[in-house]
Amino acid sequence: MSQQFPIRFQEHVQLTNVGINAANIGFSTLTMESDKYICIREKVGETAQVVIIELSDANNPIRRPITADSAIMNPASKVIALKAGKLLQIFNIEMKSKMKAHQMVEDVQFWKWISVNTVALVTDNAVYHWAMDGDSQPVKIFDRHTSLAGCQVINYRTDKKQQWLLLIGISAQQNRVQGAMQLYSVERKVSQPIEGHAAAFGQFKMPGNAQESTLFSFAVRGAAGGKLHIIEVGTPPTGNTPFTKKAVDVFFPPEAQNDFPVAMQISPKHDVIFLVTKYGYIHLYDLESGTCIYMNRISGETIFVTAPHEATSGIIGVNRKGQVLSVSVDEEAIVPYITNVLQNPDLALNIAVRNNLAGAEELFVRKFNTLFSQGSYSEAAKVAASAPKGILRTPQTIQKFQQVATQPGQTSPQLQYFGILLDQGQLNKYESLELCRPVLVQGRKQLIEKWLKEDKLECSEELGDLVKRADPTLALSVYLRANVPNKVIQCFAETGQFNKIILYAKKVGFTPDYVFLLRSVMRTNPDTGLQFAQMLVADEEPLADINQIVDVFMESNLIQQCTSFLLDALKNNRPSEAGLQTRLLEMNLMSAPQVADAILGNQMFTHYDRAHVAQLCEKAGLLQRALEHFTDLYDIKRAVVHTHLLNPEWLVNYFGSLSVEDSLECLKAMLTANIRQNLQISVQVATKYHEQLTTQSLIDLFESFKSFEGLFYFLGSIVNFSQDPEVHFKYIQAACKTGQIKEVERICRESNCYDPERVKNFLKEAKLADQLPLIIVCDRFDFVHDLVLYLYRNNLQKYIEIYVQKVNPSRLPVVVGGLLDVDCSEDTIKQLILAVKGQFSIDELVEEVEKRNRMKLLLPWLESKVHAGSTEVPTHNALAKIYIDMNNNPERFLRENAFYDSATVGKYCEKRDPHLACVAYERGHCDLELIKVCNENSLFKSEARYLVKRRDPELWASVLMEDNPYRRQLIDQVVQTALSETQDPEDISITVKAFMTADLPNELIELLEKIVLDNSAFSEHRNLQNLLILTAIKADRSRVMEYINRLDNYDAPDIANIAISSELYEEAFAIYRKFDVNASACQVLIEHIGNLDRAYEFAERCNEPAVWSQLAGAQLQNDLVKEAVDAYIKADDPSAFLEVVSVAKKHDNWEDLVRYLQMARKKARESFIETELVYAYAKTNRLADLEEFISGPNHAQIQQVGDRCYDDKMYDAAKLLYNNVSNFARLAITLVQLGQYQGAVDSARKANSTRTWKEVCFACVGHAEFRLAQMCGLHIVVHADELEELDDFYQERGYFEELIQLLEAALGLERAHMGMFTELSILYSKYKPQKMKEHLELFWSRVNIPKVLRAAEQAHLWAELVFLYDKYEEFDNACLTMMAHPTDAWRESHFKDIITKVANIELYYKALSFYADYKPMLLNDLLLSLTPRLDHTRTVAYFKKMNHLPVVKPYLRSVQSLNNKSINEALNGMLIQEEDYNGLRTSINAFDNFDNIALAQSLEKHELIEFRRISAYLYKGNNRWKLAVELCKKDRLFKDAMEYAAESRDVDIAEALIAWFLEERNYECFAACLFQCYDLLRPDIILELAWKNKIMDFAMPYMIQVMREYISKVDKLQEAEAVRSHEETTSQEQAQPLVLDQGVLMLTAGPAMGMPASSTYSAPYAPQAPYSGYNAGGYGM
Repeated sequence: MSQQFPIRFQEHVQLTNVGINAANIGFSTLTMESDKYICIREKVGETAQVVIIELSDANNPIRRPITADSAIMNPASKVIALKAGKLLQIFNIEMKSKMKAHQMVEDVQFWKWISVNTVALVTDNAVYHWAMDGDSQPVKIFDRHTSLAGCQVINYRTDKKQQWLLLIGISAQQNRVQGAMQLYSVERKVSQPIEGHAAAFGQFKMPGNAQESTLFSFAVRGAAGGKLHIIEVGTPPTGNTPFTKKAVDVFFPPEAQNDFPVAMQISPKHDVIFLVTKYGYIHLYDLESGTCIYMNRISGETIFVTAPHEATSGIIGVNRKGQVLSVSVDEEAIVPYITNVLQNPDLALNIAVRNNLAGAEELFVRKFNTLFSQGSYSEAAKVAASAPKGILRTPQTIQKFQQVATQPGQTSPQLQYFGILLDQGQLNKYESLELCRPVLVQGRKQLIEKWLKEDKLECSEELGDLVKRADPTLALSVYLRANVPNKVIQCFAETGQFNKIILYAKKVGFTPDYVFLLRSVMRTNPDTGLQFAQMLVADEEPLADINQIVDVFMESNLIQQCTSFLLDALKNNRPSEAGLQTRLLEMNLMSAPQVADAILGNQMFTHYDRAHVAQLCEKAGLLQRALEHFTDLYDIKRAVVHTHLLNPEWLVNYFGSLSVEDSLECLKAMLTANIRQNLQISVQVATKYHEQLTTQSLIDLFESFKSFEGLFYFLGSIVNFSQDPEVHFKYIQAACKTGQIKEVERICRESNCYDPERVKNFLKEAKLADQLPLIIVCDRFDFVHDLVLYLYRNNLQKYIEIYVQKVNPSRLPVVVGGLLDVDCSEDTIKQLILAVKGQFSIDELVEEVEKRNRMKLLLPWLESKVHAGSTEVPTHNALAKIYIDMNNNPERFLRENAFYDSATVGKYCEKRDPHLACVAYERGHCDLELIKVCNENSLFKSEARYLVKRRDPELWASVLMEDNPYRRQLIDQVVQTALSETQDPEDISITVKAFMTADLPNELIELLEKIVLDNSAFSEHRNLQNLLILTAIKADRSRVMEYINRLDNYDAPDIANIAISSELYEEAFAIYRKFDVNASACQVLIEHIGNLDRAYEFAERCNEPAVWSQLAGAQLQNDLVKEAVDAYIKADDPSAFLEVVSVAKKHDNWEDLVRYLQMARKKARESFIETELVYAYAKTNRLADLEEFISGPNHAQIQQVGDRCYDDKMYDAAKLLYNNVSNFARLAITLVQLGQYQGAVDSARKANSTRTWKEVCFACVGHAEFRLAQMCGLHIVVHADELEELDDFYQERGYFEELIQLLEAALGLERAHMGMFTELSILYSKYKPQKMKEHLELFWSRVNIPKVLRAAEQAHLWAELVFLYDKYEEFDNACLTMMAHPTDAWRESHFKDIITKVANIELYYKALSFYADYKPMLLNDLLLSLTPRLDHTRTVAYFKKMNHLPVVKPYLRSVQSLNNKSINEALNGMLIQEEDYNGLRTSINAFDNFDNIALAQSLEKHELIEFRRISAYLYKGNNRWKLAVELCKKDRLFKDAMEYAAESRDVDIAEALIAWFLEERNYECFAACLFQCYDLLRPDIILELAWKNKIMDFAMPYMIQVMREYISKVDKLQEAEAVRSHEETTSQEQAQPLVLDQGVLMLTAGPAMGMPASSTYSAPYAPQAPYSGYNAGGYGM
């Protein structure tokens, strides 16, 4: 059987498998604050991001683009804390919001969540706590101790109450990692420095203590070894026994000399310390005793971060390979492991008791029995009470205590046992029953109540039944706790608590017979029964059938209660409850109609039988309710005519529920039955529902009964809201019929909906006494002409006067027109006009008269109005028209009258006299109308004069448009007439602007020449001269030169610029020359005419510096450097030195540049000028002038010029310049170019610059000066950043030997670094592999092993590769390499040493395969060394598959002690093959873990009898006695058969064997079997067989023995019966009560309290002594 370990080991996730780069798995980039989240910072390309892995969903990591120096997740929620520099922020990831932020003053070196809402911050000087609550800021807790100075902080821990704080750091000192801790007490504000590497706080409750102790555990690896300390911090709580300090050794294997503790967690569930070391070892220690429970290696890589694993109360961590591992206590294996492997039963018992773990049952039973047999009942009771899983808390244990007699003056053992159990916790079912029986007998039920409140008793139905005899209420409490629903409900019913029955039944899911309970309560209390029934139907699903509940009510004729119940039960108005609704209404309509009326009025129900209820309502006199429920029209009409019995308002609303046809039928029935009585309600119904019933149908209804009164009232209620013309007409008609004339007037005046033609005709036909309604209709709808004709022809002229005087005076024009049409006399019309005093339109009057050619009719009336002072425009318009028609001096009137409308009168004159139209339009500024008249009648002279005087630019623009066909005639008149007549400059200005705006340059020139050149008053006007020249430039360039010469008063510069922009360069030159602007004139020659020769001649003539400068600039632009320099010198102008230098450089005119710069240096001491002069000296090779210049005072940039000279390969000049400024770095390079290498090295030494050394070195290498190159290289290789470039430079040129010599020489330097050793290793691997092994053995600790590993692998140096893997602790790869390349890399001792260190157990099996193929003779040695680590089942399966089991037989023999099934079966198989039956029997006797039956079946037919005998032996061992005996019978192994039959204890097998012996006539064996199977055989059967087979002699000894035994048993029975009879007699005489009255039952006092002897009690039924008769083997037993 394979050994079980006390831990469970699990790999949760491999981070590299979920996309995490291995380079980002480290202490600085990965954090784990709890077992919920892992947070990793990584960089993908240029993007920084944070990856959050939720371990419950590890395959779906969360990635967020976050740039931060550190990120830690909250231990419980998706809240992340980020640190960037000194800025701290906390974000809620789910809500995507920032919770808090703070800017620290100091850098935070380490931080950690110490609770779900607090972050600890560690700086160089102090520790802060930052709470997430509110706006709180970080609070300083304590200052860092000096002992932690220079340490890397790796952890920060607190106790449960955060009263003890611990800061942990490590540092490298004296070739080992030293740990330093600072323990701080918040209460005392005191710190203590401690040497330690890992620590944790834990809470532990010691046996006998009431409160937990705060323990502090820490581990340290010092020079003397490792120690684990466990101490109690602070003052122990009151009443607690102080914890004894523990200090134990921590074992570190010999191969882990540099190992030290890195993490510690304490399991709060198991009180076990988990200690993890750097090399991946896990240590388990008991917190109470400090005993080491287990140690093993769980990881080949360092576990650098850990956290508590809440699910298993273990530890979880991450190693450098990205494995997330957890270790926890295996609760099933730890106790057996401690018992069997550690051989520490005390610790096993302690842990089993403390954690209630299985595995130590045998130990507890043994200890209990020992103490009980010794009479230590109190101690035995404690053991039984503390045994895990309650293995000893059984009825048998109680019975044992009950059977012990109580000593006088002492507490009975049974009471001691119960007292200890009560102190420790809850009693189980049997204990509770046995304890409560005597308590109830004594009447001490208050003790039971107390124990129930304290939850000391396990409640059961039996306990409730026991208690119920004494107190039903207390029994109810027991039943409730025991969850016995039927008994609970029975108690509720018995105590009258019906309201609790339903609540309880719902809570526990029990369904009692509610109808039976309801019927029982109805008999005693109907009101309570009503409440109970309502509770039954309170939920969505009733607990009982409502019909049955109603039947219960009706059985007692409780209609009122039944009604209340049904109203509550049917409140949801479900369709399925239709029958119940009908039943409710029926019972109330028959017994209490008013209640039924109220129910129906509330409209609670809709699913009952409406027809049945309607009939009942009608019988009960509820006519309204009957109508609500009737659906047949016959029934409705029968009831609805009785309107005096119905509420009118309700009846009106009722019609809303009827169909249109039914409503009309009902109305017809109501009017037919009693029109006087029902007319009003009919009108109300018609008014309210006219839209549904249609107004036309209702009108027809009323008209059918000739009820104009009803029609009037009906239509009167809707006419104000109706848009129907028919409604309005019928209303007017009904009003007329009923004599409501005022209402006719109102509706005719206010309504807009009736048909006016129809109404007009009706009113005409009606011939009303008052014609006002007709007048209103005709006035509103423009029937005035018809009205006048109707009234005039019917001799109703007075109504015409009334109409125009009182109704609508504005209609006078139409009335006058109508009267004129009927040939009314003019005098009558004039009188009518004069009589009207109201407002009317004179224009309309004039129009009406004008249409009939009767204008003169109005002349007297108009003149009278004018003489009266009227200024009305229509009046004066009418007079103007009359005067024009009469030709009564109209022009004078048009010019002098100020009140007429020019547009109207002008329009009137257009066809009569265009000149008068122009007069009228001009007077009113009617521009468009005037222009139109002038154009149509060719009045261009008048139009021109008007335009010039009008001064309107927009008007000018309209007439000067190109599409105007009259534009030319108009322009001629403007030039010839209008402008020559005006003397106003503004007229001229606006006209000119108009021509310019209209883009008429030729016409404008024509206009301006007329004004400017013809000696007019405006000849010398500057703006006009400018305008003339500009217009000529635009329109006629041939005239520009003429105008320039003839005119003198214009703006020359502006005109010249415009001429240039128009490419009139000669004209512009002429303007500048005319006005002596020489510089501009020269510029025109240069830039626009482009003639440098003319420009040079012009400059010679002018001889002005500005002109020479302009000429020089132009020459310079045309690359005439020499001419430009000469011109600049003549102008004495150094300002353009930048351009001169640039062009001179471009064309290599260095001599001319020297002349120019010498002139410029005299004028300006510019640094640029002097710098360029120095460079020009160098270019012209004037080294003497150069040296002289730079030796004197100057502002030149010598360094810059030197660089330029160097770049241009003027090394001699550069040498002078660099030497001048002491730039030895550049000087060295320059000397290299000059071939002066020794001087270059000397200069480089003075410069002492890495870059200089590189350049000189590379140059020396390039020229094969390797000695000097090495001198330079020694100064380069000490810089790690430069080494790679130097290495590449040498290798690219093939100088491998020289590079190796350089690095070998550099190894002895004081500043030699890892890169040098690494690069040399790589070079050896490539070019001198024979030297690599020696180099690595000397310097392996100083090389970059991963880099050299790659080089060695590429070079196929397998031995060196294995060496590096070993040193780098990559044991897995080392083994793989050895197995892949055994010829070069495999060494037996080395391989066996490394294989034990690998982390991947799969390599064990690869190694076995490798040995099997490569070194089979050494296979057993390898197996023996791997024995503690191998899975033997898998190993055996592998060799079995490979058919190599015989090869590994020594290994199998060595590990068979583990009793592993696979090992046992493999060995047994080989022993069978070898026919070693003795070895096989020894094996199966010593090791029983194999398939016994399968082996027995395989041996059953073996050719050797000994193996068949072993088969029978195996069958016997597995209780297959019959098979075993049958096999023995086949092989005639009589002795074995008899032994197996006897051992089977099976009567049938024994008798069958006896029968077989008789069949075989083997009487000797028959006799022997009688002796062997004596206890199993029945004497009567044996006697019968012997008699039948006539072998009584063989059976006689057996029969004699049987008779002797039976006689002895009878004698013992007689003695026992006599003793029993005597004891019964004695006990009856001395009988006493079980419990005395004066005694006090003090179970709560526990076993420590005493009790009088009289209070003890014995069990009511003590077991009797065993019957001492015959033994079990007797006859018939």
